Amino acid sequence: MAAPLATQSLDAGWQFRLAPGDRHAAEHPQAAQWLPATVPGTVQTDLMAAKLVADPYAGDNEAKIQWVGLADWQYRSSFTVDAATLARRHVELVFDGLDTFADVTLNGHKLLAADNMFRRWRVPAKAWLHAGANTLEVTLHSPIARLQPWLLKQPYALPGEFDSAFGDEPEGKQTANYVRKAAYQYGWDWGPRIVTEGIWQNVKLESWDTLRLAGFHVAQPRVDADVAQLQAQLHVVADAAGKAQVTLRWRAPDGGTQSLRRDVALKAGDNEVSLPFEIAHPQRWWPVGYGKPNLYDFHVDVAVDGKTVASADRETGLRSVELLREKDQWGRSFAFVVNGVTIFAKGANFIPMDSFPNRVTPARIADLLQSARDANMNMLRVWGGGYYLEDAFYAEADKLGLMVWQDFMFGGAIPPYDAAFRDNTRAEAIQQVDRLRDHPSIVLWCGNNEVETAWESWGTSLDFKKAQGKAESARVEQGMRELFDHTLRDVVASQSPDVPYWPSTPSSDYDTKANVLDNGDYHYWNVWSGDALPASAYLDVTPRFQSEYGLQSLPSMATLRSVLDPSDLAIDSPVLRAHQKFDKGKGNQRLLMYVEREYGKPKDFAALVYLSQVMQAEGIQLAAEHLRAARPQSMGSLYWQLDDVWPGVTWSSVDYYGRWKALQYHAKRFYAPLRVVAIRKDGRTQVSLVSDRTVPLAAELRVRVLDMDGKTVWEHTQPAQVAALASTPAGDYTDAQLLHGADPHRTVAVFELLDHGKPLSRHLVYFGPAKDLALPDPDLRAELFADGRSLTVSAKNFAREVWVDFGDLDASLSDDAFDLLPGERVTLQVDSKADAAALRKALQLRSLYGATVATP
Repeated sequence: MAAPLATQSLDAGWQFRLAPGDRHAAEHPQAAQWLPATVPGTVQTDLMAAKLVADPYAGDNEAKIQWVGLADWQYRSSFTVDAATLARRHVELVFDGLDTFADVTLNGHKLLAADNMFRRWRVPAKAWLHAGANTLEVTLHSPIARLQPWLLKQPYALPGEFDSAFGDEPEGKQTANYVRKAAYQYGWDWGPRIVTEGIWQNVKLESWDTLRLAGFHVAQPRVDADVAQLQAQLHVVADAAGKAQVTLRWRAPDGGTQSLRRDVALKAGDNEVSLPFEIAHPQRWWPVGYGKPNLYDFHVDVAVDGKTVASADRETGLRSVELLREKDQWGRSFAFVVNGVTIFAKGANFIPMDSFPNRVTPARIADLLQSARDANMNMLRVWGGGYYLEDAFYAEADKLGLMVWQDFMFGGAIPPYDAAFRDNTRAEAIQQVDRLRDHPSIVLWCGNNEVETAWESWGTSLDFKKAQGKAESARVEQGMRELFDHTLRDVVASQSPDVPYWPSTPSSDYDTKANVLDNGDYHYWNVWSGDALPASAYLDVTPRFQSEYGLQSLPSMATLRSVLDPSDLAIDSPVLRAHQKFDKGKGNQRLLMYVEREYGKPKDFAALVYLSQVMQAEGIQLAAEHLRAARPQSMGSLYWQLDDVWPGVTWSSVDYYGRWKALQYHAKRFYAPLRVVAIRKDGRTQVSLVSDRTVPLAAELRVRVLDMDGKTVWEHTQPAQVAALASTPAGDYTDAQLLHGADPHRTVAVFELLDHGKPLSRHLVYFGPAKDLALPDPDLRAELFADGRSLTVSAKNFAREVWVDFGDLDASLSDDAFDLLPGERVTLQVDSKADAAALRKALQLRSLYGATVATP
């Protein structure tokens, strides 16, 4: 009788040690002894568990862990196999992920030499197994030590990303380009250099007889409001030719069920089985804000002689996705169309949540994606220098209605052009697209991050072309074109044709050069990087889709105190500089410059932390609202970056511990579905009514001009028609028209969108930089309710950027980093494990008043 596939987990019972003969044994003798190991995991986390290395996130310990990634390591495990398993026709060893160069032996027989962190490895094992105890050994080779001797003999090194700060690789001789491994682990300008090794995904033994269901996919050739034309696609590996019965069942979001059954003929080996079917009036999956993120449950059984031998489940949403690329008066568009609705993409870039992927739990993922959803985001871009994320990430995005722009894992360095590298990448891409293609949240596959624009315009590439000449440069360029315009494009076209492909970010899809304003997507870095222009320069660029831009800030004092000693809490301290990766630690001075240019000199370090977050929040808000107001010329705003890989000084809006910075609270407002946008430039304020709603709204626009003590200078209310899915111009005012002779340093203009008197959105305009305003003492007051779950905050006079903080106590607030008009009072919701007494004692209030040193 046929029997189902059996799976035996091999994750437990591992040990590890330095590989025999490794040169680091003399300095680290304890690491040369067999020690307990965790799988999935990394050498570094196992060493931390054994207390043989310190936490690299604390202080300046990053330098002290570098030797680990330069060493070779061994893992071993003993597992028992019973006679029933050995009696199966096929017994296969499956590694879901090895990091990265790994030799695998089973009972002394070499089974596998792995060379790609992003691939699953499946090898026949039956011939070398025996009943009882079996020994599995994995030798992991340092990717740097493996590749460096070879690279140093080559006529040149390809242009890379960030040189090592620790001297383990010569400047300009980066090995990371040549290996399929997460690039961020070699160090980035927001994270540490921790070159991991390990068995980073699950290990299992699979045994089967008749057949194995190697893949199950619900393809969506056509989905509209009337019908979903679908295909259940099965990849069946059969031991011999024969007949099988396939039964497909599904449950709709409303609970209704349907099924179908087909007899199929199988040949020995690989079989691609396709079952076409239709669902009338499908309950479609919608991005957040446009409808419900409906999900269908599909189940398939494959039976032989009436006995089920293989089953699989898929949860997926039915939807259509198009990347709109139309010529218009601004060039050529770049916009996402889901179920026929053109959507303005609002969100951020997503980087790995930890240097050690095994520490990222489903709960952490859920919390972070909920933070994105709570901030009115509808899209996250999974950046190409990390790794393809856990299934839990995409499943959560599906449920929340968050669209995912998914990069393939190329992070900016120029890849080699040899066919073997390309074939390795093709195998990786097929596996990853097959794994993820049933997630409706994925609306784009992108070939790489910044490889195309790096080759065209970055200094390292320009120097390379000059040094190596036209012929060799053409070979490198052709290799990139082959990889990103053909290999990866073809994988997406064959494995997931219902999702668009884009060759690079930024790109014009080879229409013109990359990173142009009038075609494709755009990365803008002349604010912060490049010329370090002020945030007002964001108003001078209007791309079709801005997929990267950003400003740095410090994380909260609580986060800094978790990894720094009190003596290190200074902008120029060596340890704080070690947590700042931009421009070799010089980013802290740039951060200070941005703060002082707009707000003045902070009175102390805590004020600098606060002001850095205010600067970041107000700068990114200016850019995001400019982009939203420019719809349909611009159709996307993805700022850099949502999250952090460690407790560092970065561009994130949510720090490593999940704490919201001021930017995340601002994003909740500037990404709101309805927004009144008032942008002042060159003495004029232009007002737009921005709507992501699918129906129009008849509302009112109220304009008030107040002095900062509460006196009304003038007020005007007018009817306002808010068009659906549009930005509607609603006013254009000179400073003189708004001020009516009032003092610009003591006056604020308030623009409000009202629905029958109820405020829907509010936007404040100031008549100069913050440091030039004569802000009064707001006389802030706060009262925490007895249950500790509600807090009222009030201001007698005008208060700008009110920040409510509970010190080292974690508390989530319904709002923060907000302005209060004179006499205004707001009630906030507080979510914390701390009790009311502890919260009341820790409560702190800040605003821009008093945050800087007074100037004479």
